[in-house]
Amino acid sequence: MMLSEFRQSLNQVESLVIELPTGKLVAPHAHVTEVGKITRNFVDCGGVVRTTEAINVQLWEATDYDHRLDPAKLEKILEKTAEMLGLPDGEIEVEYQGHTVEKYGLEFTGKHFKLTPTYTDCLAKSACTTPAASVVKPVVSSLPIVQSSCKPGSGCC
Repeated sequence: MMLSEFRQSLNQVESLVIELPTGKLVAPHAHVTEVGKITRNFVDCGGVVRTTEAINVQLWEATDYDHRLDPAKLEKILEKTAEMLGLPDGEIEVEYQGHTVEKYGLEFTGKHFKLTPTYTDCLAKSACTTPAASVVKPVVSSLPIVQSSCKPGSGCC
């Protein structure tokens, strides 16, 4: 979802409801602790220099249970931040504290917002030696991560 779409969607709801990919809702007393522009400069595995930009919104659940961030207040925060930082109409990414800091995409269902999983990918597939069949998107789960052994040359690492 682009920043402009997010801001327009905030005008269509009376309360800020955000659903995690698991179906659980983000606590209604969550705070938006940061809004900013994230620029990544990196070299992919094919040796190509790349730059990406996204608008970052960080959600944090504190013990301030009486706090409620309403859509109008969040819109004002986004407007002020856009002015202060000169934000482009970029793609929104949301950081949320789960098992670790988790990064999500964002979509609007027409009634509430939904955090969507993000995935890693090889950006240099033409230069990559990893078989395409071994590239699998993980299933979102609340189960702990289990380490597995991986032998060099097996295609799993």
